[in-house]
Order: sequence, then C-alpha cells, then structure tokens
Amino acid sequence: MASSSGTSSTSSSMEEGELAALMEQRKRKRMISNRESARRSRMRKQKHLDDLMAMVGQLRKDNQQIVANLTVTTQHYAAVEAENSILKAQAAELSHRLQSLNEIVAFLNPSDGVLEDDTYGCDGAGGFFNPIQMAFYMSHPLTASADVFGEY
Repeated sequence: MASSSGTSSTSSSMEEGELAALMEQRKRKRMISNRESARRSRMRKQKHLDDLMAMVGQLRKDNQQIVANLTVTTQHYAAVEAENSILKAQAAELSHRLQSLNEIVAFLNPSDGVLEDDTYGCDGAGGFFNPIQMAFYMSHPLTASADVFGEY
C-alpha cells in the first residue's frame, strides 16, 4: 500500500505542478492582455487629444476670420453712417434752399399767392419767371429798401 500512496502523492504533486504552470500561463496571458488593452486605451486617448487640438486650431482660425470680418463690417458701417449723416445734412440744406426758392418764386409771381401745377412757376411760354434769371438773382445778394416794406 505504500507504493500506492507514493504513487498518488507523486501524481498529486504532478497535478499541482501542472495546475500551477497552467495558472501561471493564464496569469501571463491576462497580464499581456491587460497591457495590450492599456496600450490601445492610451492610443485612443492620444488620438482624441490630437483631434481636440486640431479642432482648437481650426476654431481659432475661424475665430480670427470672424473677428477680421467683424472689423471690416464695423468699418463699413461707420463709413456708411458718416455718409448717411452727410447726405441727411445735404438733404436738409437742399430742402431749405428749395423752400427759400419757392418763397422767392411766390413773391415774384404774386398771382394768387399759391403756386400752380408748375412748382417752379415757369410755364415755358415766356412767363414772368425764368430759371436763368433766377440763377442771376441767386448769385446777387437780396437787398430791400424801405419803400418795398412801405407797401405793407
């Protein structure tokens, strides 16, 4: 019986050695697998970081373009505002001149105090008002004598 118990302890220690080797092999496999997984994870993380950095560069470039466009648009807006102010002032001046000319025409054509259809009082048939004469009158200062005001 000693031989049978010796055989069983030998086979048992052999199984334990094989089992230990198998466990060691599995442990190595798991360690290699974990290292490979960690390497892939680092690569994914690096790729994500590279993508984000590229996106940051593109967004900065887009932002610079937008700022440049905004600057140009602001300059155009300021120029248009300045031109608009000048045109408004010119329109007011021209409106004032037109009103003054209409008053002069009404004074020179005292028909009934109201201008007819022809806004400038020139009927084209050699009437009292002549635009060329008006230019002559506009180039000379208007003076009034006391007898003009004496009629009123």
